[in-house]
Formats: sequence, structure tokens, C-alpha cells
Amino acid sequence: MKGNARSEKSTYLCQQCGYRSSKWMGFCPQCRSPEALAQTTTVSHTASIDDISVVPATARHTTVRDRNPTGLVEIDRVLGGGIVPGAAILVGGEPGIGKSTLLLQVADRIASTVGPVLVATAEESAHQVQMRARRIGITSDEVLIAPVHDVDAIVSLAEQRQPAAVVVDSIQTVSTVEASGSAGGVAQVRDSAARLISFAKTSGTPVILVGHVTKDGSIAGPRTLEHMVDVVLYLEGESDVGLRFLRSIKNRYGSANEVGVFEMTAEGLAEVSDPSGLLVAQRVETSPGSALFPAIEGKRPMVVEIQALVVDTGASVPRRSVNGLPPARVHQVLGVLSRHAGLPLATKEVYVSVMGGIKITEPAVDLPVALAVASAVNGVPLRRIAAWGELGLTGDIRPVSRPAVRKREIERISAGPIISPEAGHRDLAKAIAEAGLTRR
Repeated sequence: MKGNARSEKSTYLCQQCGYRSSKWMGFCPQCRSPEALAQTTTVSHTASIDDISVVPATARHTTVRDRNPTGLVEIDRVLGGGIVPGAAILVGGEPGIGKSTLLLQVADRIASTVGPVLVATAEESAHQVQMRARRIGITSDEVLIAPVHDVDAIVSLAEQRQPAAVVVDSIQTVSTVEASGSAGGVAQVRDSAARLISFAKTSGTPVILVGHVTKDGSIAGPRTLEHMVDVVLYLEGESDVGLRFLRSIKNRYGSANEVGVFEMTAEGLAEVSDPSGLLVAQRVETSPGSALFPAIEGKRPMVVEIQALVVDTGASVPRRSVNGLPPARVHQVLGVLSRHAGLPLATKEVYVSVMGGIKITEPAVDLPVALAVASAVNGVPLRRIAAWGELGLTGDIRPVSRPAVRKREIERISAGPIISPEAGHRDLAKAIAEAGLTRR
């Protein structure tokens, strides 16, 4: 069959989850959204098979291109060594977290080593991007800025320029004439992404899409967007804290459990090669209520500081404030301390925080939280003591994953001694006594 046949039909689409129906409904039966389904026009194509290229998986007679390093070690760590040709990468994060700045730095490195990079900006003017480029020290003339909103124009420009990579900032602000609705809607986001991903696969040009994160922490647009791309990265961090963490949520070409660490500076995002040293650099060892914990972020260990503050209160219900940890888990640790370590916490306010704006969810943090609280209650500093271990409701300390990696990281920064199940500490009360946390 020669050529393509094109047809159009109207369907109704949920603006929250992307559910599609042939008839209008006043709610979404899939996600139970109370908003009515919106009418949209779907354009379908019957493709010709004449131009489809079929190749053997062994690739004996063809050249398979490997990934291209970006030149930024922390980025390459998360990507698994570099960017794979033809990859579709989605970078999400809250507005103002530094996504555009980071990708402009990536574009500069790629342009300096591989070839020109096309940056299609639909949120800012070319002058605004140039101002940022000057501020963060972009040096390559091969970083090409194009203020454009139309996806087809972006693809046509990329086909003409043949860049080494394309950056689209952001997928919520571009649109295509083949989808109904305004930019940012479910139909526009999905169809625009599909057009750009198709270009990436057919041309072998990697495409990096920027996506904003909504209040619930997910990337705006249909959830299918994350399934459509090859790699999903999240840039996280507190707005008032300089550290930024680039996490791999999905990676078809490498590990999905990697993290890159950056520090926001006036000159852009600087790589942090030793996050442990940076996170504990300002720790005061003589202050009670501070414990060291070797956390595992993906495959990477980093030592963080757990702080606790315990004060008397006259309120009938003492306050519990938790930052960077699951509140329910901290409340459980406090209950175990009261029952099995005899700490008088029922009439005291307790504040627990992970310093540096880091969020920790692994159960290995239970023991350092318990030691930090015990240190705060008794007024005895832990100094260089580090700990890890999961607390049971019976007051026992249970082993956790990768203890050897945690131990090496503690030894690398010359901290210790270590309190952990592997070091023979299996009872919470005995561990607190061995740490010297007795009231002065």
C-alpha cells in the first residue's frame, strides 16, 4: 500500500488520567475525577510498510552507536554512562528547582564535545535564555536557542539543523495542530510528546523533555507520558537549601536507582563529588541530639546528620515535628524508646530532622533517630558515633541492606565507632547504654 491514509474522529478525554471514551460523561469512570470528559479530535494515520526498515538483533552488518557521555559526572552516573542515541528523556521537577539551568549546562557540554544542541524554549524568550547562559558561563556557540511553541516546527528545525541533541523546555508549553485543546492539556501533552519521541527514534537524535511537577509530586499531564519515554529523571531539593538531587525513576538503558548530587550556586549547578563531606561539614560534634547515618541513595552511600530536639511542654498533647522522614516511622521509634528504653517522652515535645533538605525513607534510619532522641533527652553528645539498623516493636535491632557499603563510607570520612546489628548491637536499651547516653 502506497502513501498514508488520514482520518479524524471525535472522542472524549479525561483531563486528569487520559481515559478516552466514545461518548460524553460528566465524570471519569477510571480515576473518578468529578470533571466532565472533554471533547477532542483524534487524527489517525494508516502507515505504509514500504519505508519500514527491518534489521537483525545481532547487528552483525550494522554499526550500533553506544551512549555519549555528557561530560558531567553526576549526570552520567544517573544515566548509566551517558545519553543513548535516539533516547527520549523526561526531566521533572518543581518550578524554579533548576531544571532549565542544569539542562543548559548539559547542552553546553554536549555541544563542546559531540555537536550542536537545539534548545527549543516555549517558556522564555531567546534573550532570557541568553541571560541565564551568560550568568552560568556557557561558552559553546553550538548551543542553539529557538523560541518556538509548535512541535512540528521544532521537529522541522531539528531535521534541518541535525543537532546532536534536542532540549524542549517544557513539554507542557508546546502544542501540535493535530491535537485539540490548549497547551498543557492531556491531549496536547501526549500527542506533542509522541511526535517528539517519534522523531528521536527515527533520527537517532536524543530528545530531552522538561516537565513541571504538580502539587502531588507527579509530572503534569497524563501518567502515560512517563511510560512513553525511555528515561525519567526527577530534580529534587528544598528551595531554601542549595543541594539538588537528580534521581533516576526509570531507565531503560541502566539502573533506575541512581542519584546525582549538585549544589546550586550563582554560576549554576555545581557537581558534588563528596556529598558525605558536604552534608556533615557544619556538624557540631559537641552538641547533644545529633547522630550520623550512612544512607543509601540508589547505589550510592552518603552520610547525613540526624538531629533531634526534646523540650518540656505544658500542652496536654505534646507536639511531634518531623522533617525529611516518614512521620509514622518516627512516632513508632518514639513509642519504642518510651517502652523499652524508659525515656520520659510522654510530656515532652520532640522535633526530628534530616539536615540538608534530604528525604529518607529506608528503615535503617530507625536506630540513628533513636540515638539522636536519647542524646537530646540526656544532654550527652554522640560526637563521631554513626549508626544504622531497623527497630522492632519489641526493642530489638534488626539488620538492614548493604552494611559493608555503609561501614566503608563511615570509615572513609574517619567517623566512628559504629553501632549496628553487624557490630553486635541487637537490643536498643543496651545500644543506648553502650553509646554512653546516660544523663550527666
